Amino acid sequence: MARRGRVTVRVSGRDRLRRRLEDLPEDIGQALRKGVRESAEAVRDDTKRGVRVDTGNLRDNVGIEYEEDGLVATVGWHEDSEYYAVFHERGTRSIPAQPALGPALERERARYRARLTAEVRAVLR
Repeated sequence: MARRGRVTVRVSGRDRLRRRLEDLPEDIGQALRKGVRESAEAVRDDTKRGVRVDTGNLRDNVGIEYEEDGLVATVGWHEDSEYYAVFHERGTRSIPAQPALGPALERERARYRARLTAEVRAVLR
C-alpha cells in the first residue's frame, strides 16, 4: 500500500476481462471503465470522509490516477509532500492508527463486482 511518499490502493478491472477486452464490443469496455471510475470515486470520497483532519491537507488531496485506458485506478495520496499519510493509516509509537483508505477500500470491495456487473448488464439490455 505504501511507497516512499505515496499511500495508495489500486482499483482495477478484472484481469481476465482486461485480457479479453480487445474482443469485446467497445460499449462493454466503456461500461467496465465506468464501473472502475465509480468504484475509485467511491473509495476516494469515503476516504475523504474518514481521514483524520488536522490542516485538511490529507482530506483535500486524496486523488485518483488512471492507467491502462481507465481500467486501473490508483486512489490515495500521490505526492511526496503527503508522505505522512502512512503514519495516520498505520500509526506510530506516538500516533494511534486511524486508517481511512484501507477501510474505504474494504467497504467498496463488497460493491465492486456488483458495480461492474450492473454496468455491463445495462449495456447488454
